[in-house]
Amino acid sequence: MNRQDAFDLMCQYTSSESLRRHMLAVEAAMRAYAQKFGEDQEKWGIVGLLHDFDYERWPDPPDHPLQGAAILDQHGYPADVIYAIKSHADYLTDCPRVTRLDKALYACDELTGLINAAALIRPEKIRGLTASSVRKKMKQKSFAAAINREDIVRGAEDLGVELNAHIQMVIDAMAGIADQLELEPIT
Repeated sequence: MNRQDAFDLMCQYTSSESLRRHMLAVEAAMRAYAQKFGEDQEKWGIVGLLHDFDYERWPDPPDHPLQGAAILDQHGYPADVIYAIKSHADYLTDCPRVTRLDKALYACDELTGLINAAALIRPEKIRGLTASSVRKKMKQKSFAAAINREDIVRGAEDLGVELNAHIQMVIDAMAGIADQLELEPIT
């Protein structure tokens, strides 16, 4: 299991640039949490990178993420990687989030979308974005309305991190790859 193979698999199944950027954002957040918790950054990053790789082809539950899980199994990915990816889907009741890996993926998934949306409307994009700015956007139900705020709050709670610190950590992780996420300010 290595990052390049995971990236190639993601690209094979995902043509949408915005969905690819989402998975890159979650990968960056997962790597940051792996570093914070002293976990395997490569493994955690790959979980983030592959968590939605099947979504474009099979967007309907439970095909997503079960189709992807079967593909990952065929490619020899470890059981804990596959389980973490399956556990990010609330509707798979037989896959509760148990490990810190499972919980981190769930905590980062929706949040990266909200941060991305908040950054896109700023001239500075992600540069200088703060948790308090994102929290203000969370309160506006019409802003990025498809993003489930309850999932963001529950994800931080389940991971055992304070919400503002969690938001800032994910902002900082995404800022580290701002060029790949197209979140650099226009100069």
